[in-house]
Amino acid sequence: MSQIIFIFYFFYALSCIFLIVKWLSIKKEYNSQPIPADLFLSVIVPVRNEATNIGALLADLSLQSLSKSQYEVIIADDSSTDNTAQIVRDFERINGFDLVLIALPNERTDSPKKRAIGQALTMSKGKLIVTTDGDCRVGSNWLLSIAQTYTVTKAKFISGPVVFEGSGWFSVFQTIEFSSLIGTGGCLIAAGAPTMCNGANLAYDRAAFDEVGGYAGTDHIASGDDELLMHKFAAKFADKIVFLKAQDAIVTTQPQPNWAAFRQQRIRWASKWAVNKRWTTMLVAVFVFVVNLSVIISMLLTILNAMTVKDLSIILLLKFIPEFMFLSLVLVFLKKPKLVAFIPFVQVIYPFYVVFFGLISQQKNYEWKGRRLR
Repeated sequence: MSQIIFIFYFFYALSCIFLIVKWLSIKKEYNSQPIPADLFLSVIVPVRNEATNIGALLADLSLQSLSKSQYEVIIADDSSTDNTAQIVRDFERINGFDLVLIALPNERTDSPKKRAIGQALTMSKGKLIVTTDGDCRVGSNWLLSIAQTYTVTKAKFISGPVVFEGSGWFSVFQTIEFSSLIGTGGCLIAAGAPTMCNGANLAYDRAAFDEVGGYAGTDHIASGDDELLMHKFAAKFADKIVFLKAQDAIVTTQPQPNWAAFRQQRIRWASKWAVNKRWTTMLVAVFVFVVNLSVIISMLLTILNAMTVKDLSIILLLKFIPEFMFLSLVLVFLKKPKLVAFIPFVQVIYPFYVVFFGLISQQKNYEWKGRRLR
């Protein structure tokens, strides 16, 4: 048994080394290219009950270095029960950029976020669509870096980096865990096997969106406005998907405040995997689950004296050392170098976390933004 696990983790170490090499090979930025005067961006922000956050995001969007004549912001308010809409209206009156508020009716839908984005798209004027969330923050060069990347690469779909901004141990865990998803997603895009991205920082060509059929075929899934859409783009524009590895493009958002909210979020994320038909996506999911399950099995075998402590140590080193190196690179890029010291603690917890959520992800229903979804 131990020999089989050794071989398995040898290949896992190789996969981590592959990610490291691929991460280092991704071009960092495209900031030397002038933006065509006729390039116009539509920034779409679906929101629900974001009164505590939306003002900060709107302030960020009003301070973009990209000319205000080249972008609009569309806030699609999905029946907020707080004063989100009023904050947007007040901001619209006193700030000099193209800001539009859409008030969506409180109707039952299987995918409220896709509905919000879809409604905003019908009003959008941009050739390039950019999406983020109401609880995010963006730097002043965010739109400029996206526009430059689009201009140089002619990409149909651009995935940008996202990082959590919070304090406390639970925030540290989420930030490190999430950085692994962002880094792995970027590397797989660079390798020509796009698998993961995040809707808090996406851009795509509007004409290409229509060409792939938009959300058709996935509009019954509450989640998946990001990854499932990217997979549709990959099926038609395999070589036109880009990961934007530029610190100016980093979007910050908030970690989940407690275990209950975190659990609901992870179930929501897992819901889109059940309908995913891409073999690369399923392979990554199964591989990650088996790798972490094997750690737990190895520990149990050691406790039962079926594996030596030396063998267990070798297995853990094969997993932890290359994993640590990769996560360190990603965290430094995401401007979180201080969190590198906490990686070993997360590595110890992570196998149990992965196995737990791998099992409960079979649950169909979850709560999100005050609604019961599936």
